Amino acid sequence: MTFTHLDDAGHARMVDVTAKQPTVRAATARGLVRCSPAVVATLRDGAVPKGDVLAVARIAGIQAAKRTPELLPLAHVIGVHGVVVDLEITDAGVEIEATVRTADRTGVEMEALTAVSVAGLAVVDMVKGLDKGTAIDAVRIVAKSGGRSGDWRRPGEDR
Repeated sequence: MTFTHLDDAGHARMVDVTAKQPTVRAATARGLVRCSPAVVATLRDGAVPKGDVLAVARIAGIQAAKRTPELLPLAHVIGVHGVVVDLEITDAGVEIEATVRTADRTGVEMEALTAVSVAGLAVVDMVKGLDKGTAIDAVRIVAKSGGRSGDWRRPGEDR
């Protein structure tokens, strides 16, 4: 098996995508911030002392998607042309979904994962004073489209 991010000597390298043609690509990631029932109730009441948790997390996720190459050393700098971060308060906590779109030479899976992760971190930051046991869980890619490998959907993801 050949690893694209390793050179002949086994050193990490950034894959050269210069010759690839830009195509429309998208990726969707999801994750869950697990919260105690008391935190969920406070979120539903809009009574978190730090303010509007979902608004802050949404903006944090959008910002994170655009800054992914600054965080991941082998990620390409690409045009992030669209980011949607949706958050929903559930009995388990806050479900996060991020979809990132581009028309570029490489995919946006890492951008979608970064958006969900940082949105989750923002939720934790906003509620950690209420419950230090709050945790980010199950961050994963659930779908991608475009590029050489085409479309893919994680089995068992219903939405």
